[in-house]
Amino acid sequence: MKGKYSVFVQNNRLRYEFTISRNITIIRGDSATGKTTLLDLLNAYDRDGDSSGVLLKCDVPCVVVGGQRWEENLQFIHNSIVFIDECNRFVKSEDFAICVKESDNYFVIVTRDDLPNLPYSVKEIYGIRESGKYAGLKQVYNEFYCLYGNVENAELTRENVVIAEDSNAGFDFFNSLCDGSVKCVSANGKSNVFKALQEHRQEKVLVIADGAAFGCEMEKVMQLIKIGRGIALYLPESFEWLILNAGIFYDSELKDILNAPCEYVDSKEFFSWERFFTDLLIKKSHGTYLQYNKRSLNKAYLQDKIKNKIIDAMSPLGF
Repeated sequence: MKGKYSVFVQNNRLRYEFTISRNITIIRGDSATGKTTLLDLLNAYDRDGDSSGVLLKCDVPCVVVGGQRWEENLQFIHNSIVFIDECNRFVKSEDFAICVKESDNYFVIVTRDDLPNLPYSVKEIYGIRESGKYAGLKQVYNEFYCLYGNVENAELTRENVVIAEDSNAGFDFFNSLCDGSVKCVSANGKSNVFKALQEHRQEKVLVIADGAAFGCEMEKVMQLIKIGRGIALYLPESFEWLILNAGIFYDSELKDILNAPCEYVDSKEFFSWERFFTDLLIKKSHGTYLQYNKRSLNKAYLQDKIKNKIIDAMSPLGF
């Protein structure tokens, strides 16, 4: 399943309108914010159709899944938007993560908890925003997508630290940009970023991570920012996405893909957009002197001409 889907749900009292564009969307928020009501409306329509008093408009089926037979039920659902309520604890399980990875559905999960087994984007975490009788989804972390916080990155000093989520090609590149004047460390994966921040609690820190899969770590990092820690975030989709956006490869198809990734990322083939962009970069660079290897950075990407194009694509950092 791929593409972007508008969902319109309404009864005689409430109306919800929102758009789903990735395989995993998270809805979070406190009680009485309308999360469960949305799923109740969808359940009523699924059970009773038009006689439920609910109007549902979407180009694909919208279904609610839960209970002990969730895994069995999912086997019969395809090319649909699957909604799951927070009372279902299976969403934290490895079995559920495997089902999502192998599924051709999109999943909308209502939960107040982080789900470390799922690679969801910082841009696809929403609260429900109400305006009178109407409700839509509001991004929770959208203002932190590029670069915000307490660090003026154009004035990084020797006391500042750059923490790169990546330990492979991405780290090689960012470490080369720091050039010894700024300490650059690898967190060795997104799940270790919080630990790395604790180890550098006395310093101003810039975190560079793949926004396409960093959603489950955002709540912990945001708690540190809220208490006044000197933390700035740079969360592009991925390092590979940065390279593809740098204008290094001249390809009309690539331009179309970058303008609307959701139309090209097949949910059954790619667990996250980060994996899609890695695969895309490998294919676009294959057989060229810029052939990409995620494990170790091709030194061609450190040539001034190429490196400067990538730096231009990430200009907010001020490197």
